[in-house]
Parts: sequence; C-alpha cells; structure tokens
Amino acid sequence: MEATTARSTKRKSAADGAHGPNPRREGRSGPHDPPPAGAIGEDGGGLDRISALPDGVLGEIISFLPTKDGARTQILSPRWRHLWRSAPLNLDSNGLVSSWKKLAGVVSRVLSSHQGPGRRFRLSTLYTREDKAAVEAFLQSRALDNLQELDLYCYAPHLPPPPSTFRFSSTLCVAHIRECSIHDGHVQGLHFPLLKHLGLDTVIISESSLQTLIGGCPAIEFLLMGQCYGFRRLRINSLTIRGIGFHNYDYIEIESENELHELSIDNAPRLERLLVHVIAGLDILVGAAPKLNTIGYLPDEGCRSNQDHLNRLQFGSTVIQGLRVDKLAMVVRTVKILAVGMKALCLDTVIGLMTCFPCLEKLYIGASKSGSSNSWSRKHQNLIKCLDTCPKTIVLQSYRGTKSQVNFVTFFVLNASVLELMTIEVDSNHYRQEFLAEQRLKLQLENRASRDAQFNFIDERGFICSWGMKHVCDLEIDPFA
Repeated sequence: MEATTARSTKRKSAADGAHGPNPRREGRSGPHDPPPAGAIGEDGGGLDRISALPDGVLGEIISFLPTKDGARTQILSPRWRHLWRSAPLNLDSNGLVSSWKKLAGVVSRVLSSHQGPGRRFRLSTLYTREDKAAVEAFLQSRALDNLQELDLYCYAPHLPPPPSTFRFSSTLCVAHIRECSIHDGHVQGLHFPLLKHLGLDTVIISESSLQTLIGGCPAIEFLLMGQCYGFRRLRINSLTIRGIGFHNYDYIEIESENELHELSIDNAPRLERLLVHVIAGLDILVGAAPKLNTIGYLPDEGCRSNQDHLNRLQFGSTVIQGLRVDKLAMVVRTVKILAVGMKALCLDTVIGLMTCFPCLEKLYIGASKSGSSNSWSRKHQNLIKCLDTCPKTIVLQSYRGTKSQVNFVTFFVLNASVLELMTIEVDSNHYRQEFLAEQRLKLQLENRASRDAQFNFIDERGFICSWGMKHVCDLEIDPFA
C-alpha cells in the first residue's frame, strides 16, 4: 500500500515537472493562492473576463457602445471610472435629451470632460440659426480631434454648414451631411484621403462642386444622396466605389432645372449596388460596371404630373424605358438582384426584364394595383425556357388574391423549375387562415415545377420597394434582407 502511494506521488511529481516549473518556485500563484485580478476560477468565481482585458481594449469596446451606455460604465467599479473619458469618443445626440437647449448643455459637458480622440460625432437634432455658434464650438473641441465619423444636421438647406465642418477631412472615414448648402468655395482644395462613406441629404450643391467633392475622395466606396439638388448631371469615374444610392421622392418640391436628370456611370469596376428611387425622369447610363449585381427600386413611371419622360436605364445599346425593355441589344448577366416598383402588376413586363437579366436570382416586386388579367397559358409558352436558370427567390407585395395576381403567381409556381423561395406579402385586410387556405388551392402549389420550392404567406409589413437607406452605411448591407 505504501509502495503504491509512493509510486503515485513520484508519477505526479514527474508529470508536474513535464508541464513546467513549480509556480511557487517561480514566484507565481499556486493552486490555492487567490487568482490574479481579472482571472476566473474553474468554478466561475473571481472577476469577469472583460475586466481582465487591458485598458486599451476596454476603451475600444466602450467607444462602440451608445453614448449613454458608454458613460454609465464609469459606475461599474473604480477600475472603470477613467476608461470612458480616455476611450475614443462616441458622441451621438440621438436619444440623449429632447430639447436643443438641454442637449447643448449635455454635449458641451461631455466634450469638456473627455480627453479624446474622437471616433464618432452625430448631431441629429435640428437647431436654429442662432445656435450656429454653439455647434461651431462643438466642432472645434479638442475632444473631436482625429474624428473618424461625422453625422451632422445643419440648420437650413439654403445656408452653409458651420465653418469647422470640414476640419476633419484628413481623418474622416464616414461623413453624412444634412440640411445645408455647400458653396463652390467650400470644396476647393478639400481632400479626404481616408473617406469611404459619403452621404448628402437635402443638400444644395453645384455640379462642378459635387464632382470636385467626390473626386477628392480617392478611397470612396459608398455614395448616398437624398433630396439633393443644384445639379442636373452626375458622372461616376471611380476605381473604388462599390455602392451608389440616390432618391428624390420626398415631400420637397424642387424646380425641374435643379434636379438630377442624368446619372452616368462611366467607369466603376468595383460597383456592385445601384439603388435609385426617383419620381421624375432620370436617365441612368451604365458604361463600365462589370461587377454590378444589384439594381433596386426602379419604378415603371414617375409620380409627378410635369415629368418629361419615364425613367430610362441603359446598358450600352440595351435600353429599358420605365420598366419595359425598349431595345435588347445585349443581355446583362452580372445582375443577380432586381427590385422594381410597378403601378400595375404586369407579367409581360417582368418576363421582359428576366430576358434582359437572364442570371437573376432574386426578384422583388411591388405593385399598387393588380393590372390586367396576366393570362399566360398560350402567350408565354415560348418564354418559359427563361425560367430554367432564374429566379431562385421572388417576393411579391400587396397580394389580395385577385385574378391578375393569381395568374401572375401561378405562372411561376407551374414553370419556375429552379425556384427555391417565393414570399407573398398578403394585404393586412386579407390575412386570415381561411383566405390563405383558399389561395394555396388556387395557386396550385401541389403542382409546383420546383418540388423543393417553399411558398410563404406573410402579413404585409410595408411597401417592398420603399426607400430604406437612412444613412450612407446602410449601403453596405443587403437592402432587401
């Protein structure tokens, strides 16, 4: 018995030696000593793992928290009291206080107590002309030095932004400017070497200044413009740009002479997403964009009574007028995702678009009216072959079970051999179990061409082709997810 115990003790000592020197001999804590600060025992005791991280890492984590939550970390423990003040500053006015007078005091106190540097400054509360001096003081604060992201509401579309708005040009990676007029003198000599995201919202800017501003962003990847005017043409020549978004559908009435009428993509070898939502005639000329795979929110007609012409999308010699393929000189195989807004649901129009874009994988359709009968049994027999390769996903909005809609959906149910998912957004007034059961029979889902296809009926939550881009960073994500 004693021999056995001795051998066990010897083996244990040898094993300990094989795993390294004895921690006690090296001056380190042994198995029965209290754990070092931040360590966690096998039983889960001790401090949490986050507190064990270095101050620099904790500061980075804090800088990504909402402003209120980041400031509250000071009360966690003495260790955390200084971290928020030394972490990169993320100052977002959204959700802090409701009135400008109170907000100005809060922002001023934060900037005066924080050491910087600035990571993000977002001033999302509208203010008056009299408050311009306070905003200028905010922008001049040393706590915002080396700012990386600026989201600034100015006080009037016809007046210039605060003078210090562009003092961060050498360090900004994201800039979203709203409600101001950018004069020609503002952009001369400006250079944004690191800027990847540029957003302009309700901004007046001339064509030459806009081209100069974009040209001063050699690393730009995403450009979002909403309700901007003062120019009729925008030309894109960029080796880095990946996403473009433009809309002018909001409530502001703009004189036709000051609106964008032509978007010319001359050379954009990395462009992947083109998202436009317009209510007046716009010509989109796509020259060299070999990676363009997403086109979204194209309407079949404008909504203004004084429109000169329908929106036109042109790839080389191929012309799509409204949503109808006017001239098919060549097919566009790069486009995989297409979203359209139709006044009246029309199978002919959709078939034409699928012919133009033969590699479509996802098709999103918004239609405010049912349209014609969409009868297809004979008319489209020779076009069914276009469904051999596309699409895999179809989403249809505002379904009410009309004859036109039933015929439209049935065409894809019975003929789309590679279809994987069809989502049918049912009008909220019709979304009842009895209605859904009836539609499953009418649509002949049991006879579907793709046996693996799924058909989901969901309660309509909103208009599929509505504009969802609120910030330029939204262009990075799938707009239809």
